[in-house]
Amino acid sequence: MRLLLLSLFCCFCTTLLAQKQKYPTPFEQQENYSATYQETIKYYQNLAEAFPKQMQLKAYGMTDAGFPLHLAILSKNGDFSPQNIQKNNKRILMVNNGIHPGEPCGVDATMMLFRDYLTQKDKQADLENVVVIAIPFYNIGGGLNRGKYSRANQDGPSEHGFRGNAKNLDLNRDFIKNDSKNARTFVQIWNEWQPDVFVDNHTSNGADYQYTMTMIATQKEKLSPLLSDYLQKDMLPQLYADMKTANWEMTPYVYVQNTPDEGIAGFLDLPRYSSGYAALHNAISFMGETHMLKPFKDRVLSTYAFMNVLIKKVNEDHQKIGQLREMTQQAVTKQMTFPINWTIDKEAKEDLMFKGYTAKYKKSEISGLDRLYYDRAAPYEKNIPFFNTYKTTLSVKKPISYLIPQAYSEVVDRLKANGVIVRQLTENVLVPCEMYYIDSYESRKNPYEGHYLHYDVKVRTESVQQAFRKGDYVIEVNQSSNRFIVETLEPQAPDSYFAWNFFDGILMQKEYFSSYVFEELAADILRENPALRVELEEKRRNDEEFAKSGRAQLDFVYKHSPHYEPTHQLYPVGRLIQDVELSVK
Repeated sequence: MRLLLLSLFCCFCTTLLAQKQKYPTPFEQQENYSATYQETIKYYQNLAEAFPKQMQLKAYGMTDAGFPLHLAILSKNGDFSPQNIQKNNKRILMVNNGIHPGEPCGVDATMMLFRDYLTQKDKQADLENVVVIAIPFYNIGGGLNRGKYSRANQDGPSEHGFRGNAKNLDLNRDFIKNDSKNARTFVQIWNEWQPDVFVDNHTSNGADYQYTMTMIATQKEKLSPLLSDYLQKDMLPQLYADMKTANWEMTPYVYVQNTPDEGIAGFLDLPRYSSGYAALHNAISFMGETHMLKPFKDRVLSTYAFMNVLIKKVNEDHQKIGQLREMTQQAVTKQMTFPINWTIDKEAKEDLMFKGYTAKYKKSEISGLDRLYYDRAAPYEKNIPFFNTYKTTLSVKKPISYLIPQAYSEVVDRLKANGVIVRQLTENVLVPCEMYYIDSYESRKNPYEGHYLHYDVKVRTESVQQAFRKGDYVIEVNQSSNRFIVETLEPQAPDSYFAWNFFDGILMQKEYFSSYVFEELAADILRENPALRVELEEKRRNDEEFAKSGRAQLDFVYKHSPHYEPTHQLYPVGRLIQDVELSVK
């Protein structure tokens, strides 16, 4: 009997080896080598031709590099229709690779993963209730810009791509603004497939420590309460345990201010990032961050292991995940108040058992000053502070609808692409609504991903009768995409379309005055408005610079007069807060 079992085991191992020899990945042939874009697509094409009943490779829209974005689909029963898959209560797990082509672990790991699930019968049971879709190589332009030196702090591979895409954009800052063709095609894929769980594979920068794999899971305050509870209490503990069993023990992403022993923090995944984008669509997401100083082979294998245990968990919990997402979609349509900004809660501290290396200091050979290093001869295992709670700093009550002038079609196009139901007025209307004035804001002094991003936005709300025209857009806030709607259309939100400069025309005053002409008119205005004169005198008393400037004082009167344009800093999106019947199509 023992000889029979040994014989069967040897036969099984021989079969696995034969499959790897038949479909070896470039990485498996040379462990410090990562596949090029062309090699990656060719590999998936070969798999799709060899296993047409279980795998497809589809070309979607274009990217900035002039190549289409591909999607590999792994479906055990050969159903490649997202509508059928959802109808049959199967979960969709989406994997994204090569968003930063200098961090290509996922590119190589996912090639092996697809091959193994296609060729190893014991693995296929884990595809019973889950379909895996993967973007083999997202940042094609960055992948084509291949070299040896752009990841100065990273251990392999021997060559790799570059972080910027063909337009030199960081695509992991582009999920909301959609400046790249890559992002626009990604949105098309996302909204066609509507994944339940999402993985974006990366390699970290930063501190040194003992783990190969670290993990950014959707920040719990950014995810709906139902999904957040399941993620924190069920899914994450199981994934951490299974990775330890697989000999790839992982830890939360090491997001530090100084060194890990002083504490690490949860990452606030804003919608500009892939994980934050997924949260707006009520999907659970993970960003695997392998450690830059670990050998490339280990980074690839640990990425493979994480995707493998995640597939098992999603398959096992497919019913629960589906029910929780359905309940979440229903709840968000009725949700009245939405948080739109957060800050870390320094009072909410957890203990995290962490395996690190002792941080020390020595003299720099460059500057002669003290410099940080991590002593690998002095490892430690101890509890460190983990700040993994964010508190809401700003919430808004949703309106019944947002009304958007048709001039802002770029904004509306992005909403539509993300599954938001948009209607248009069929006649001119004058409606009672809330309008925001942008009272103050800060902007980045240097360009950030092609924009001068606004932040610390403060608004003043006025209730007015506002005119909208036939053809203007109406966005009812009773949709499963409510979170996406609110976080992009409320200008105070950190990744709102206002923050990303889609409404900057309102921030520049278009009409002014000539001081020598306006002097007499300003005097008449003050005579007719004694209260304004009092306000002017008070400002002169309290503001020395203002009191020295005649132009500033004239401008004060001008901005309190009917001559000042009412559209200056008027955010043009109306908030309908009364149930007014609108004629729409």
